[in-house]
Amino acid sequence: MSETDFMTTLSAGATHPVGLSIVVPVYNGATTVGTLVAELSKLSPEGGLEVVLVNDGSPDNSGAVCRELARIATIPLTFIEHARNFGEHNAVMTGLRHARGAYVITMDDDLQNPPEEVVKLYDHARLGGFDVVYTRYAVKEHEGWRNLGSRFANWVADQLMDKPAGLYLSSFRCMSALAVSEVVKYRGPYPYIDGLLMQITQRLDSIEVKHFARAEGRSNYTMRRLIRLWLNLATNFSVLPLRMAIFAGVGMGTLGLIAAFWTIIEAMIGETPSGWASLMTVTLLIAGVQFLILGVMGEYVGRAFMSANGKPQGVVREIIPARDDAR
Repeated sequence: MSETDFMTTLSAGATHPVGLSIVVPVYNGATTVGTLVAELSKLSPEGGLEVVLVNDGSPDNSGAVCRELARIATIPLTFIEHARNFGEHNAVMTGLRHARGAYVITMDDDLQNPPEEVVKLYDHARLGGFDVVYTRYAVKEHEGWRNLGSRFANWVADQLMDKPAGLYLSSFRCMSALAVSEVVKYRGPYPYIDGLLMQITQRLDSIEVKHFARAEGRSNYTMRRLIRLWLNLATNFSVLPLRMAIFAGVGMGTLGLIAAFWTIIEAMIGETPSGWASLMTVTLLIAGVQFLILGVMGEYVGRAFMSANGKPQGVVREIIPARDDAR
């Protein structure tokens, strides 16, 4: 079945081969992805289960580990390898296009989200009739700067996106086939899955789950990656930064007029205008705001150019489909 036929089947509400698909983007996960798949294989969700692993250009031997898992898996397991590293959201988008479940859960490969919470999340979405169910944590076992970055990203999302206030956006989420079929229609090079979901449905909910410390290694999210994520959120799904730039320009123009009138008044009453310090302060302030506005506009223009120029969302090098003999 072609991808177009598959999406038509989804939208027509046809029976799905499995009840639940689990999409896992893999990056530097060679030491943990095997344990994750083994734990997921023990689950028995309503309608059955499949796993889709997407190796997003890992520099370690994650690809070899995933190929072996595809060979020995006792559950349907599809392995997809990207030709290079495209980013977590891009890898998830690739996995979603190959997921066949009535519901799809996305989760990381680092075992911080316990596999036993998968069925709880799935049942909450399925029985509640929700299109998207996010997870939240009583205690989040990340480094302090990462927790701060996550809170900042969620605050930015509150300001820029049409989402319920206080809804925590986590990568451990469950989506209906309807939501998935709409999300994967996006072909731009800078996907932000939560932004797409907010545009699709208002049937949203969240549940509390456990969160563990990383079993191995360090987080793959650096400050640079978080900043890229914030830029995807801000510039792909909102024009608010452009509006803020307009307000900044109006504000600085108003201050400029006030300063001009003040200078004229000083000249008329014979007082010496403020000298070098005041002149440089105003000049640098105005120049700084102008460059800020140009930077915001440049980010939008650059992303539009890259999209129009055909920058790929992801390039698949290899696909190992699920074996027919896997239960």
